Amino acid sequence: MTTPNRTALLNKLHKVLKKHYKPSSNRHDQPVLESLLFAACLENSRPATAEAVFEKLKTSFFDWNEVRVSTVRELAEIMNELGDPETAAVRIKGILQSVFESEYSFDLESLKKKNLGDAVKRLQKLDGATPFVVACTVQTALGGHSIPVDRGTLGAMFVLGVISEIESANGNVPGMERAIPKSKGQEFGSLLHQLGAEFAANPFSQPLRDLLLSIAPDAKDRFPKRVTKKPAPVPAPPAPDHAAAKKAGKDKQREPEKPKDKSALPVKKSAAPAKKTAEPARAPEPVKKKTLATKSKPVAKPLAKRKPR
Repeated sequence: MTTPNRTALLNKLHKVLKKHYKPSSNRHDQPVLESLLFAACLENSRPATAEAVFEKLKTSFFDWNEVRVSTVRELAEIMNELGDPETAAVRIKGILQSVFESEYSFDLESLKKKNLGDAVKRLQKLDGATPFVVACTVQTALGGHSIPVDRGTLGAMFVLGVISEIESANGNVPGMERAIPKSKGQEFGSLLHQLGAEFAANPFSQPLRDLLLSIAPDAKDRFPKRVTKKPAPVPAPPAPDHAAAKKAGKDKQREPEKPKDKSALPVKKSAAPAKKTAEPARAPEPVKKKTLATKSKPVAKPLAKRKPR
């Protein structure tokens, strides 16, 4: 896309957004550190939600040092209204820890007295200070001309055709600060961020799509597509190996059968003995009489005759 076409599209975008959104109030009186922390809450979130979460963060803790030593989980529970509270909590802890280690305090007001380029380099070295956070702070606290863009803003501008897919992946919009003058920079940045927050929350919203189509009629081809998860295919059962089965059958025939271990077999309960049917009474057998054998009388021997004396 050529620069004149991009400039014309950005100017048209500004006019249309003014009809649908209201720019947020200026925050030039806010300290530099608070501008950083508020921007960490604002990234990819609606402004009203970020305002409420930032005030809750300040009232829930005694000071910024207590926020620094708190865990990410504790901070995320307080910041649960944001779209991604854990990521925002990591940004806030990183900023506070970096400031404390370098300044031994939570004061960055000295950056307002430095050259804008040096101040930007100092902010970029802070852990948790994303390009969106740095651009927000430069615009609101340091008086520079830098329009912040986050993930939702880049997605919306890609759909509109303002930037290419490569530029969206790199996270920058070339020539935007030249196309939008400094006097309108904060207003345009606020309106653009609200569009990006809506896109990040629900890119498939029909009112949002109608708004984008009113700005760029050819945006329909660049809308994100819904991804439907297909059920995982059921794996087919493996084909039977007939050769292995045949070999296993032969081996089984060769092997003698092992005697079964009776102890491993389940013990079957013996059935109750059947009742014996009464047998018919048998007739008593006749008692056989013993026949006594008759004793034969001994035959008398003849007496021998005695001789006379």
